Amino acid sequence: MSTMTELSGGPALPQERRIVTAIPGPKSQELMARKEAAVASGVGTVMPVFARRAGGGVLEDVDGNSFIDFGSGIAVTSVGNSAEAVVRRATAQLEAFTHSCVMVTPYEPYVEVCEQLAGLTPGDHAKKSALFNSGAEAVENAVKIARVYTKRQAVVVFDHGYHGRTNLTMALTSKSMPYKHGFGPFAPEVYRVPVAYPYRWLTGPENCAEEAADQAIDQISKQVGAGNVAAIVIEPLLGEGGFIEPAKGFLPRIAEFAKTHGIVFVADEIQSGFCRTGQWFACEDEGIVPDLITTAKGIAGGLPLAAVTGRAEIMDAAHSGGLGGTYGGNPVACAAALGSIETMRELDLPARAKRIEEIMKPRLQKMAEQHGVIGEVRGRGAMLAIELVKPGTKEPNPEATAALAKACHQEGLLVLTTGTYGNVMRFLPPLVIGEDLLNEGVDIVEAALSRL
Repeated sequence: MSTMTELSGGPALPQERRIVTAIPGPKSQELMARKEAAVASGVGTVMPVFARRAGGGVLEDVDGNSFIDFGSGIAVTSVGNSAEAVVRRATAQLEAFTHSCVMVTPYEPYVEVCEQLAGLTPGDHAKKSALFNSGAEAVENAVKIARVYTKRQAVVVFDHGYHGRTNLTMALTSKSMPYKHGFGPFAPEVYRVPVAYPYRWLTGPENCAEEAADQAIDQISKQVGAGNVAAIVIEPLLGEGGFIEPAKGFLPRIAEFAKTHGIVFVADEIQSGFCRTGQWFACEDEGIVPDLITTAKGIAGGLPLAAVTGRAEIMDAAHSGGLGGTYGGNPVACAAALGSIETMRELDLPARAKRIEEIMKPRLQKMAEQHGVIGEVRGRGAMLAIELVKPGTKEPNPEATAALAKACHQEGLLVLTTGTYGNVMRFLPPLVIGEDLLNEGVDIVEAALSRL
């Protein structure tokens, strides 16, 4: 990989870790004081530094520190920040026009993104899409579409699932703090069932898929009634719940149950989609062909865009004017998405994600053998995680997780924590990161673990 990356409108950004001040530095501290005075305190911050530039595998702050990026803006900048094709296409669209609203006068980039999604998403059936601004909007609209298509109301979701911060998607989301606490009441007709979480399944991982599927199907059948369910919504690789990879066989059982009972099966690929797991979409791992698939995050290289893509007959169930929004499928965001998809194809980013796994996962597994605080290493592609526990137990260890993250931040590595119990460190490097930076980042994690 190149050691430099070109940023539009500026000099090349050196692909190196560089710490020149305390973290946070004086300029970041000054900006943080301004943030605290002007920005609502509910808008939290993982790392108290202010970004100035980013690209490739690094993020540079206003004090001149350069951090290795293992976060990608929460799986958004998979193609790197300011990727050439994204900047080129978005700039051209900015110069043409910034907005007309597709519901007033449509434009070609919107149509082209929908055409691309039809070809990229799993299944060879006829597909259509609708574009929105955020992942939560996509999930909410998928539920709307499923309800109008099935003429049913109930929605089934899973333990540890995360689907957004709007009122309906908060109801779909499993974790209370910080996503739901104090914000109720929530939307009705939402039902939660077990997910196949191998590490924490009481009878052991070998029984997990079958038993979890049996329990979920039994609860749906007895407590909700399969004939009342409009949609089953699940992340094929659960994100905010802790990068949980459901035990093999679980997803096919749930998808088959949905098909048998005329339930719309919705794959929420907002965090796991667009090459992140080593395939274009995580549900491809077990050959799942969802009825609807929701995407956002990695779709547009950092610009706000989301989509619901699915079977044409389901997508067409909503009446004309029933789907949309003023900014949904903004032309600049659509142009950026076309640049992002171009980059993914040209650089074969699914293969790059697999290479990241080849480098990182064995090293993380070796750390787990040496440090009892790591209970499990899991994930696929460039969506990897370690779950931290109190040594000798499976008791979650959020304190160690927070301490490890802080230690990494101080050494110039941007990492994120996650998980229902706050005890999972997740790794989401840009798929274009150089292998030298990737290994250096893992070195920092390893050294921080040893100190802790």
